[in-house]
Amino acid sequence: MAVTAAMAEMSFWKPTPGLNTLVDFRHRRIFRAGNGENGSRRNRTGAGGDDEVIHVPVGTQVSVVDTGELIAELLEPGQRVVVAAGGKRGLGNTRFKSSTNRAPRRITPGAPGEARELFLELKLLADVGLLGLPNAGKSSLIHVVSAARPKVADYPFTTMHPNLGMVSVERYRSFVIADIPGIIEGAAEGAGLGLRFLKHVARTRLLFHIVDIGTVDPGQAVADCNAIVNELVRFDPELAGRTRWLVLNKTDLLSRSDVEQRRAQVVNETGFEGPVYTISAATGEGCEQLCADAMTFVDEMAEIAARERAAELAKATEQLERAKGDSVDSPSETKQDEDEAMRC
Repeated sequence: MAVTAAMAEMSFWKPTPGLNTLVDFRHRRIFRAGNGENGSRRNRTGAGGDDEVIHVPVGTQVSVVDTGELIAELLEPGQRVVVAAGGKRGLGNTRFKSSTNRAPRRITPGAPGEARELFLELKLLADVGLLGLPNAGKSSLIHVVSAARPKVADYPFTTMHPNLGMVSVERYRSFVIADIPGIIEGAAEGAGLGLRFLKHVARTRLLFHIVDIGTVDPGQAVADCNAIVNELVRFDPELAGRTRWLVLNKTDLLSRSDVEQRRAQVVNETGFEGPVYTISAATGEGCEQLCADAMTFVDEMAEIAARERAAELAKATEQLERAKGDSVDSPSETKQDEDEAMRC
């Protein structure tokens, strides 16, 4: 995307989180700020050009194409950052007027504004991310637990773009869940839709690993589970080490004894040591407890983050007070040293 600024500021502004994609930039790629106006008689300056304000979703990263330099990461609604500054104004002949030169014929032209080619990348901000093979039931789950309405069908790759949903556990308690297109084995080499959508769950605090145990045999369920883990490790080991809960879906197609048997087999053969849930996204069974536990986890992580920020702030305040104390003590110490020198 090319960005050009004339005499005004070129800026990105991120509004309320009602915008969720960058699809608008597929059709319009060049943005130019307005030109400033010329000055006129009687010492009147020209009007400045209008700013070009571009609206982007929360979580957008802006970087320079040529150098790869990250200019800004827009994480707060209403945040505003200048990515291409307007040119400096020119000066008319009245600026060079003096007592000896009453009618100068000298002027300086205005400078052109910056022109940049920028790359926009969207990383969704969500508390919980959904992982799984195509047709594992991720879209069905987000459809049941939130107001999001993704495409749901009985064939793979129905989800082609990430979806966000708000899950309300109770009044004033909610979290954001992100559904990304299914990952298949070999995605690290570009198979299927590849791993390009995994960046959207890079900021999540918790991952739901959705595994289908209703329409496949237990051995295949184990292989599916391991395939996702392997692709995660190849994509980003840090993301693979993120807190992950195993969610076994489509239990409505099995008897209770089969569910327990397949659950035990999947857990034992994968060596999974985290929380395990059995749900049916089709009927909603088990989804309420899953969301309630996720809400508790998100709240606990938020409290830990708040305590860490408070500790950092207290440490910074203490260092500032110590620095102020040192600056107050130093003049007296210097005066004492001068008095001792005089006595000698």
